[in-house]
Amino acid sequence: MNTCLRRIAAALVCTAIGACAPSPGPEEAVRLWLQEAEAAVEARDRGGLMEMISERYTDARGNGRSDLDQILRVLFLRNRNILLVSKIDELTIIGDTAAQVRLTAGMTGAGGGVLGLSADAYRFELDLENDGDGWMLIGARWAELGGQLR
Repeated sequence: MNTCLRRIAAALVCTAIGACAPSPGPEEAVRLWLQEAEAAVEARDRGGLMEMISERYTDARGNGRSDLDQILRVLFLRNRNILLVSKIDELTIIGDTAAQVRLTAGMTGAGGGVLGLSADAYRFELDLENDGDGWMLIGARWAELGGQLR
């Protein structure tokens, strides 16, 4: 019984220490946000991704949040499996509440095409805002590598 109480006490101490750990800075938090977004895409978790996108989302193509939801719906319908490989080219934090991210991403998907596989590479520019509850995507531009961002 004494061993059991020691384990419980040790677990409580570890939990308390973890709760006192400093929260990540803005750059670390944005990097975590990007990792979560990538994991959600690979898991084809459209609902999880939509929770990361602000109600105020707009982009240069004229898309709003609901349009982005439809784009994701089509992407996930066309690809049963998705694998992303991304590289952050530049991450700029503006006043701890805004961030701009430039990244390059390669995507492979397995779906119902002729060979069943597709592969593409894109450049993205993402605009994020921390509304106090966490980072949210508020705008994006993208294009295939070599294409004009829009």
